[in-house]
Order: sequence, then C-alpha cells, then structure tokens
Amino acid sequence: MSDHENQEQFEGLLSRYEPVIGLEVHCQLKTESKLFCSCKTQFGALANQNTCPVCLGLPGVLPFLNHQVVDYAIRMAIAIGATVREKSVFARKQYFYPDLPKGYQITQYDLPYCENGHLALNSGRVIPIERIHMEEDAGKSIHGDNASYVDLNRAGIPLLEIVSAPALRSPLEAHEYLRKLRAIVRYLDISDGNMEEGSIRCDANVSIRRRGVKELGVRTEIKNLNSFKNVERAITYEIIRQADLLDSGTAVKQVTLLFDAASGRTQVMRSKEDSPDYRYFPDPDLGLVQIDQARLEAVRATLTELPVQKAKRFHEVFGLTDADALQLTDEKELALFFEDVLSRVSPIVPAKIVANWILTEYLREHNNRQWTWPATIVTPESFAQLLRALCEGTLSGKMAKMVFDEMASTGANASEIIKLRGLLQINDADEIRAVVAQVVREHADQVALYLTGKQKVFGFLVGQVLRLSQGRFNPGMVNDCLKEAIHESSAKN
Repeated sequence: MSDHENQEQFEGLLSRYEPVIGLEVHCQLKTESKLFCSCKTQFGALANQNTCPVCLGLPGVLPFLNHQVVDYAIRMAIAIGATVREKSVFARKQYFYPDLPKGYQITQYDLPYCENGHLALNSGRVIPIERIHMEEDAGKSIHGDNASYVDLNRAGIPLLEIVSAPALRSPLEAHEYLRKLRAIVRYLDISDGNMEEGSIRCDANVSIRRRGVKELGVRTEIKNLNSFKNVERAITYEIIRQADLLDSGTAVKQVTLLFDAASGRTQVMRSKEDSPDYRYFPDPDLGLVQIDQARLEAVRATLTELPVQKAKRFHEVFGLTDADALQLTDEKELALFFEDVLSRVSPIVPAKIVANWILTEYLREHNNRQWTWPATIVTPESFAQLLRALCEGTLSGKMAKMVFDEMASTGANASEIIKLRGLLQINDADEIRAVVAQVVREHADQVALYLTGKQKVFGFLVGQVLRLSQGRFNPGMVNDCLKEAIHESSAKN
C-alpha cells in the first residue's frame, strides 16, 4: 500500500479511533569524549578506532563521569522548564545484544536527573515531557555480505533520552514535536541534531482507543526511526495496522517493531520488554550525581535565545507574521542568516522583504541544491548586495531573480554579476519615454483597444517596452510613461 493510500485510510479511521502517541528521543551530545571514558566521539572514524578498555567493558576497569555531559543535560532541562533533581543515580540496564559489549547499559532509571518538562506545539497544545535521563549509547551492528560486523565506536557516546507523555494525537503532531525538540538541542549547541548520522533517533510508542474511551489501548514500540518523514510514515502505518486488528476482533499484542522504509510497513522485532526484564539496579562503580543550585545558575547564564523566544522577537520587533517567524527560526543557521542579512541592509530594505526572499528564493535553492549548513555558496554579504540593489531601484524584481539564480549556480557576488551582465535598471525618464513613444506608434491598434476599455491590452504594451529594453527599464516608470503617452495620444486625436 502506498503512502497516499495509507493517508486516505488513516483519515477514514480517525472518526472511530483516537491515536495515543509518546516519543522516546535519543539525542547524542556533541562532547569531545564519551560519557565514561576519554575516547573521541567523532562520526565517520575507522571501525573500532575510538575504543578503550572502559567502553569495551573489559574486566577490572572503572567508568568516570564526563562533567560536560552533566552541564549539557542541565541546559536541556532548563530549556524545557523541567525540574532538576538535586541527587540522581546511574543504573545498569541488563540485556544482551552483539553491539553492547558489557552486557548491560549504564543509564538512569527510577531517579533520573530531571522530570516534568514541556514543549508547546504551534497549535498551542502543550506536550508534557515526563523525564530526561543520561545514558551511554550502544555500538552499531552492520549486516551484509553474508556476515554481520560490530563497530563499537559509538559505544559509550553520551545520550539524553527525552521521554514525552503519551499526549501526541497524530503523526503530524509527532513530526512537529520531534522537529521542535531537534531545534532546541541545536540552539543549545549540545547536539548537531543530524538524523542521517544517528545523532537523533526516535522510538515511537503507539496505541489507539475508541473515540470517547478513556482507557489506553495496548501499545507497540517502533524502534530507531531516524528521519522526520519516517516517523510520520511509521506511526501512520502502525495506527492503520492496529485499527485493522481491532476491527476484525483481534487483540493488539505488545511488541517491539522495526519500520521498513522501502515497503512502508512495520515488522515485529521481538516481544516488548517491561522494566522487570531489564533487572535495573544502581551501578556500584558510579556515585550519586549531585547538582546544586549554584551549578544550575551557572549553566543558566550560558543559555542563548531559544527558537520560541527568537520567533517572538522576530514577530514583535521586525513585524513578521507568526508563520514567517516560526519558519525562519526552525533552523538555527537560517535564523542567523536572516539576522546577518538584515543587519547589512536595514533600514534600506524592510525586514518583511528580507524574510520573503529568504523563505522563497533562498530556501528553494537551498533545498533543490541540497546545501548543508552553513551554506557558503550565497553569503549574507552577497545576498544583502542583491536586496539593496532591488530596493534602491537599480534592479527590477525580474532581474534580481536572474541575478540570484546565477549567484546560486556560481557563488559569485551579486555586485559582480550585475556589473558583468550590465543589468543595472534604467531610471532615465527621457530614455524610457523614447521607447514608450515607439511602442505607442507601432501598436496604434492596441492603444485604440485600450482606450475603448480593454484593460488587459495595457499589459501587452508594457511587455513590449520591457522587451525592447531587455528588461532593464524601471517597471513603475514604464507604467507611468506609457499612461502619459496614451493620454497625450488620445488628446491629440
């Protein structure tokens, strides 16, 4: 079944069933070293290069806590308005997997470092965040060539697991929640948020219940979703699958699932474990994590403006619409690009024009050409040159778009392109009047039609003037001169 068919079926069942969704988001922190050892954390190193006896779980070694991880964790807690526990505990979560060298994972269980945060969606709905805890990542299994391999570079990399309440009510809400969470960690500069590299991964807990019923249904867990699109696709499919089961009188089983992006379907991975299966107990090698008020305030002093605050400022100070402000602040680098360009052109170019050009022309090229941040092909300085030329009247809107297309293709500065192509807009009234007079003479029949009330003919006449000027005449002046010439022609007749 295609995604389109899934969507149609999904919309049909919403009248009968209410989805209940909770997300567990695993966010890799961009520290220089791992959570409990000094091994590097960079992505893309040779397999098993960044390992040591501690992260390999060899006998006789002791973990030691990376204090920067705790500071990053506090930043996240403050950003979502959570309560930070003064004393928290690391625990061992027992399970076996080939890429878990110790046979257990060091995480936090009944005493996480923070609880009771929240995140607001654009609709105004507030999604409670039940807890965030620190833990170490596992390694990575690689399957292929009739063999399986294990790369333990990732083992021990610090993670924050951010657990929402089961308060999301649609795949779209889950997509938006995850996107906003990613924006926060990027603004806080605690993670690069790169989903393609696994810096953020998401497990989705999904259940459905009959409309009007308060009791929750049986939930399934979809593991390791690593793109916004796949989060939405997987949850949509799982809701449909569960509805089909209930409609046929079959019970939903509590299982762990994987999502196959190629087929668009979820597949059973294993029966779902509960807390007793993991046999949690406090890690005997790690003491209490103690966070006092002085440390909280020291970390709070390092926080910069968050997406919601920046969007509010863009709306109130620059007069942007809420929608434009939210879109501009969705990516930290995009917001910085807007502010950089605006600082170079204000007050010549209004903020609304800067925002409009960035959200249309710039973002279109950014997406089509698959630029990554920071995108240096079109610099803020060059983009500002273009917008100044447009608003000062030296470039028409059409010419400005031509210049921008070349900027995006070649990386050349706007001023260089304008000079090289001879694209400066002509504002000489006498020169414009001379061409307008020629057009009026050569198209006397169309002028006569216009004078009888055929207003559309005027656009044709304007087009003829701009064609002869190769688009370099000021369009506003062309309109004025053409009306003046037609009026004079009519008076003479």
